[in-house]
Amino acid sequence: MSSLTKAEGAGQRGQSAAYQQGYQSAGDQWGAQGQAAQGYGYQQSPNYGAATGSSDRPMTIDDVVTKTGITLGVIVVMAVVNFMIGQSNESLAMGLTFVGAIGGLIAVLVSSFGKKYGSPVVTLVYAAFEGLFVGGFTYIFAGVNIAGGDGGAMIFQAVLGTIGVFVGMLVVYKTGAIRVTPKFTKMLVGAMIGVLVLVLGNFVYALFTGEQSMLRDGGPIAIIFSLVCIVLAALSFLTDFDQADKLIRAGAPSRYAWGVALGLAVTLVWLYTEILRLLSYFSND
Repeated sequence: MSSLTKAEGAGQRGQSAAYQQGYQSAGDQWGAQGQAAQGYGYQQSPNYGAATGSSDRPMTIDDVVTKTGITLGVIVVMAVVNFMIGQSNESLAMGLTFVGAIGGLIAVLVSSFGKKYGSPVVTLVYAAFEGLFVGGFTYIFAGVNIAGGDGGAMIFQAVLGTIGVFVGMLVVYKTGAIRVTPKFTKMLVGAMIGVLVLVLGNFVYALFTGEQSMLRDGGPIAIIFSLVCIVLAALSFLTDFDQADKLIRAGAPSRYAWGVALGLAVTLVWLYTEILRLLSYFSND
């Protein structure tokens, strides 16, 4: 079970890094039309509100909210299903968790690099797979490691913490406290890739030596590493918000809201799993 969670953790970081790296092709295509050449300001694209080469109308903030809500709804439903399966058939739930992690990663790669950005099918397929992963991950850390009411309280705290960070970063973005510039995005992607390489290296080391990695043993280094991952996930929200802003201002097709929804879901799941993992360290003390 330990090896499974390590592999799944690497998959989560791989999803985030792949999405951050790949979404820019779609965002740049439309966002460049609406971003001013000087400074950080935006100018409205001449194509805003006009036809974009298809019958699809321009994207609005309501589209983003609706599509994100649907995507998260599918994730929650599938997570509950796999969590309940774990109560009666743990081996099956762990198998579905692994399938969900791999399937979710493939869906993100297809969306990012397979020219399927904004595809509702890809986004909902991702949501279904990722829901299985979230349900199994939650069962491992809250249903198995922490029994009884403490497990339920830990899940609630992780969900509440995820929502709190999301709202906080939305305020940060809206107030301009941290501006999303090309340099900021490159630094964030670089840090995420560095974390991914570190996790994969430790996973391979643990696989061949049988020793538990210090990154996930619940000690001080593991706590610090989880905090670093939480910070990176929180900062990723800023690029998600910026992408949505660019697409809306550029008059991108409304179907692109599905791509934004996928990006937000990837970040939310990553943040939730890191917070839940961090809470489990303290609960096991």
